[in-house]
Amino acid sequence: MFLPAPFPPPRAGEGKGGGVARAGKQKRRRPARIVSDLRRRDKAPADTWVAGVDGCPAGWLVAFARVAGCEMSLRVVARFADLLDAAEEPAVIAIDIPIGLPERAGRGGRAAESLVRPLLGARQSSVFSVPSRAALAANDYREACAIALLTSDPPRKVSKQLFMLAPKIREVDACLREKARAFDRVFEVHPELAFWRLNGKRALDQPKKVKGRCYEPGLALRRRLLVAADIPAELVNISAPRGAGPDDLLDALACTAIARRIHAGLAQPFPDPPERDGFGLRMAIWA
Repeated sequence: MFLPAPFPPPRAGEGKGGGVARAGKQKRRRPARIVSDLRRRDKAPADTWVAGVDGCPAGWLVAFARVAGCEMSLRVVARFADLLDAAEEPAVIAIDIPIGLPERAGRGGRAAESLVRPLLGARQSSVFSVPSRAALAANDYREACAIALLTSDPPRKVSKQLFMLAPKIREVDACLREKARAFDRVFEVHPELAFWRLNGKRALDQPKKVKGRCYEPGLALRRRLLVAADIPAELVNISAPRGAGPDDLLDALACTAIARRIHAGLAQPFPDPPERDGFGLRMAIWA
């Protein structure tokens, strides 16, 4: 049920991003089943939350959802660490950001990117190739490209679109390596793969943006898919919070739909089983 009341103020240490609004058979796969073991034993299902996360100009747009019922809420947080410390303590965090960085990059990036691109049809260009960890550590684009050429086979530079995400990739990577509790509850997702799943494993025929501007027919298609996936229509059609765009809102909600699937043990990782990077982080996109 949608509740228009504002979200309670964040706890000390959380970001200043404001709460915006509230709303409220496949075979179980082994990798996802691990998640059920991580649920807090002292929390009833009604108190268990999951979260979908998309990067936005103000930081991160988070869509929280209770596992039981249809209550949901939106919040913009400045730092990913603010989400890890959120009062909801989400059991699953599904985030649209690369997780698990290779020491050397192969053709097309990681196996995760290579496997999901063919599923997305015309939308596959939204899946960027992830370069090496060393290339992503560079603050200068030319330096990043030079390192990427030395740490990829065949040699390949870093795309400018991916390099723009590098600060957020580094932010999440550092949190996952430093915070032990975050390691197993954060999963990489991709909005277009999420919508592929919500569309009956069919690629969408409408883009979200055309020439950098939101494309209403594409947004309307994604809204319909979210409502069909039991995301409250009131939340799907709400104005995006300050610091986020309409496409960020829909992407965060799509990530939440996959977070629910992961928590229920229904999600599929690409590849299956997931690969691991040098720090043990999963390198897989879930849907």
